[in-house]
Amino acid sequence: MPIYELDGRTPSIDSTAFVHPDAVLIGDVRIGKRASIWPSAVLRGDSSYISVGDETSIQDGTIIHCQTTNPTIIGSRCVIGHNTHLEGCVVEDKCLIGSGSTVLEEVLVKTGALVAAQSLVPPGKIIPSNALAMGVPVKIRENAVAENIFEEGVQHYLHLCDLYKRTLRKIN
Repeated sequence: MPIYELDGRTPSIDSTAFVHPDAVLIGDVRIGKRASIWPSAVLRGDSSYISVGDETSIQDGTIIHCQTTNPTIIGSRCVIGHNTHLEGCVVEDKCLIGSGSTVLEEVLVKTGALVAAQSLVPPGKIIPSNALAMGVPVKIRENAVAENIFEEGVQHYLHLCDLYKRTLRKIN
């Protein structure tokens, strides 16, 4: 897998995490326990840092970047959908960021919130706990997301993390 040091900053990957060989990690990127980083994801920690919490999945094609004054911090047990873009934001624990969404600088997505697929969260927005944020730009429906609604997705990616670590083999 392409893992790059940049200006003396090297990714830190917990030994229990899974990083697909086709994912790219550059600079100050911190990957937690049993987290998974899937094909074509790019995590570029060049301006400050990126932190991915325990048991969080960063799915295929996702781009995560940081800014000089805004690291990108993703909590534990989150599901970050395919082809998302996260930039200088904070996503607390147990959140789902839907496929194709963009979450920009100084956004705070609070615990248990859901950003729907293809949504745009503009700079500085706060998504309350257990809220649904949907649209371009997002409109927020508070208390629309049940507690632990994403548990099945978290468990699915934990299973895949273990399966891939044990059985993935390149054949050509």
